[in-house]
This record gives sequence, C-alpha cells and structure tokens, in this order.
Amino acid sequence: MDGFSNIHVGETLLRSILSFFTILVLARIIGKKQLSQLTFFHYITGITIGSIAAEVSTQHDTDYWDGFLALICWTLLTLLISFLTLNFSKIRILIDDRPTILIQNGTILKKGMKKARIHTDELGMLLREQGIFSFNEVHYAIFETNGELSILKKPSFANATKPDVGADLSLPCHLPTEIIRSGKIVRKNLKELNLSEKWVMDNLKTKNVDIKDVYIAQVLQDNSLYISLNSQDN
Repeated sequence: MDGFSNIHVGETLLRSILSFFTILVLARIIGKKQLSQLTFFHYITGITIGSIAAEVSTQHDTDYWDGFLALICWTLLTLLISFLTLNFSKIRILIDDRPTILIQNGTILKKGMKKARIHTDELGMLLREQGIFSFNEVHYAIFETNGELSILKKPSFANATKPDVGADLSLPCHLPTEIIRSGKIVRKNLKELNLSEKWVMDNLKTKNVDIKDVYIAQVLQDNSLYISLNSQDN
C-alpha cells in the first residue's frame, strides 16, 4: 500500500501530456518513414527517443526540462545525420552500410552470408516469406540495409508480365474513386472525374439500382461502376 501513497496523479498526467505532444511535434519534424524502411540507425534512434519520453513521463526524479532538452538534442542529431547521409555517400555508407549480395547468379555467397550474419536457415525463411521455397528459383538475393531481402528470380521461375501475355498496357486515366457514399453522391469526386450526376443516375438505372440502396459506389479505372448495396442484415 505504500506505493499508492507516493502516486502523483496530477504531475504524471501533466508530464505525460507534455511528452506526448513533444514527441508528436518532433516526429513531424523528423519526417515520415515506414517501419519496414527504417535502417538500424533510425530504429535505434526511435527507441531511444521513446525511452526518454517514457522516463520523463513516469520518473518524477527526472527534471522535465532536462528530459525535454535531451529529446530536442536527439532530434537535432537525427536530423543532422539524416542530412549528412542524404548529401554525402561516404557518410551514408558509414552509417547505414551497403546492401549485401547473398545469392549471385544462383549461387549462395558464403562471404555475403557471413557479413550479413545470417545462416542458410534464416535465408530460407526470408525467401519463404516471399513465396519462394527453393534456392534454385533465385538468381539474385540482396540483403538491404533495412533488413529486407530483395529477390530477382530466374527467368524460368519469374511471374509472367503483361507484355509476356500481350495484355493491354494503356495507362489508367484515374484511380478507383468513390462517388456514392451511404446513398449520397460525392460531388467533389465526381467533379474531379469530370462526370455528371446524370451519368451516375443513368448507370444506376441500367443496373436497376436505387441510389438510396447504395452503400458505396466507385468509378473504376476503366470508367465502369462498382456498386455495393446496403446489407439486408442492418
């Protein structure tokens, strides 16, 4: 019970709120990057900044402004390293290293495997994650700096492309776009597609559909209409 007597609700809430918005602002400054695209450096930096924010929120012996200064310092250092790696290839190699070739011309490279510090079981797992169950299918395999494995299959195992099968190669005029939502026309999207409400109603009439029954409708890339009706279970 002694632990409950030492709870500082107000201070903890205030520290947590301030840390939350500080991290939010700093994350916006650092920029966007998907987790799968993070290099080891960015991954460790993110963990460290998060750890500092957590300590500032919960450790009352830690002065908030000292923690805030540490967050700012780590953010500035991250931005500095990002700037240097963006503009200087030698520094980028020093920080992020180079991609490592693991399979070349269908042959597994022991030197590359040793440098990447992975064994054949791990390589097989990475290949299976991409739907490849035999080393024989791979012409090149490159271990990227973010830990992902890039694969170039042998021609005999590669998937057929549209040119291979003589499919239409014309570019779509637009992305699939929502034009009806819950029985109401999304006029903004319709205007961007340069289509009229009459066009929509004529298409619905052709399909014997009342607009009130439409849950969502999209204009597809070939200007056809996808329609999903309201569920009868609702």
